[in-house]
Parts: sequence; structure tokens; C-alpha cells
Amino acid sequence: MRQVETVAALRAALRDAPRPVGLAPTMGALHDGHLALVRAARSECATVAATIFVNPTQFGPNEDLDRYPRSLAADLALLEREDVDCVFTPSVDEMYPAGFTTTVHMDGPALPLEGAARPGHFDGVATVVAKLLLQSLPDRAYLGRKDGQQTAVVRRLVRDLDIPVEIVVVPTVREADGLAMSSRNAYLTPEQRAAAPVVFRALSASRDRFRAGQQDVAALEDAARRMIEASPLASVEYVAGVDPDTMAPWGGLGPCMLAAAVRIGGVRLIDNVILD
Repeated sequence: MRQVETVAALRAALRDAPRPVGLAPTMGALHDGHLALVRAARSECATVAATIFVNPTQFGPNEDLDRYPRSLAADLALLEREDVDCVFTPSVDEMYPAGFTTTVHMDGPALPLEGAARPGHFDGVATVVAKLLLQSLPDRAYLGRKDGQQTAVVRRLVRDLDIPVEIVVVPTVREADGLAMSSRNAYLTPEQRAAAPVVFRALSASRDRFRAGQQDVAALEDAARRMIEASPLASVEYVAGVDPDTMAPWGGLGPCMLAAAVRIGGVRLIDNVILD
């Protein structure tokens, strides 16, 4: 496995690599959810690359940039065991050198839910993803379904900017009790960790109601919200049934994503299920 820290070295490493090239972009603190991206890429691609970069432009001024989990040595060991060919670990100065003034602004699927709760977040995501895709020029990029709105934003990004990459969405990887794997789960105290699976239980219960014939999305949202808020540690920011491509409120036709953002104590968790 080759680790590179500059854009020039990344391009040199991948220029003549066997195609197709699959890319798994991450912010590190790797867990089985990230490794599922790598494994999906490994199963489909001749060359697998991963990125580890904690992107400052997608964090708000009062968010957790400074304390976001970082474990580079352990991450590299995990990626080597997964037979990754190249890992790009740039510095902030490499990604955003002095004089950097260009950003990607997203409307559409970037505006509601996470976009409303975290102003500027998806502009930061879109900017860094566009850079990573143009720097590495993969054939496929692998994203996790847990960040459902982010996948919609990235799909729109590559479509609108004609970036020639296929976006592959990998199913959410969960702990045995249903909690979606996330690097931020490390913030949970034992008591909070015991309470956190209520988010997935509530979303799953509403999915069961949908499958049983309940098509009123407002009722499904309300049922999930009430189930979550029955936990004394949980505070709901939103539960919303939306079109998974546009993030607009679900209109009753096509697939529906039931998405939630919940604070368990001081830890903010997001999750979603597809109503099918």
C-alpha cells in the first residue's frame, strides 16, 4: 500500500493504475462502515484508493473540528489489511493552499434538513469532494447510505459539473443493536450508548407501519418522533420523509427516505431508512 500526501503524488500513483479505479473518501477514525466502502470497491475495481482528510470547511464555528477523532496510524493499518493500493492523506495546506478562494455552492438537495441545521456544511462537502474526485479521477466513488442527504448532494454535484465518476452507495453498516456506525459514536458515554439505538428502532417501526399500509408520511414521522422522545436522553432535531434524490418532502410516489437527526445527550446522530 502506498501512502501519499500531495496531489502530485496522488496523480502519479494513479495515472497508470489498472482500471477501473475505485475511491473511498473518508475523514478517518475508520470503522466497519468505512471498510464496507473499501470492500465494495475492492470487489469491483482493479485499483482501490482511499482518502483520509478531516475537512475543515464542512464544520461550523461551534462544531467538533478540533476534537473530531483522529487515528491515522490505526487507519492506515486497517486499510493495508483490506488490500488498498493507495491512501491519500493530505494536510489542510495541501487541500487549501494560501490564496485559495474557490468554493462550490449547492442548492437543491443541500438546502433542507442537514443543510438548514448546519449552514454551509454541504458547500464544504461539495468543495472537498469535487477536489478529491478531480485530483484522483476515479471511475467509481463509494459512499455510505447512512449519510443519505450527502449521497444525494454528491450525486447532484457530479451530474451538474459533468464529473465522469459513478457514485456507488453502500448499505449502512450497523452495530448488533442497530446503531448506525459513525466515528462520532466514540463521543457517547455508556449511558448514552445504551440509549442511542432508539433512533433506528423508531425509524424501523415506522418502516414496518409503511409496509403494513400506512402511507401518511406525517403520521409516520410523528410516530418515529414520539418513540425517540420517549427516551429521556433523546432530543429530536428532525424526522422527515423525503425524496432520496431531491430531499424535497415526499409526495407519495417513488421511494421515500425517512431521515432523522437526534441528540443523545450532547452527541448528534443521524440515520435513515428507505420506506419500501
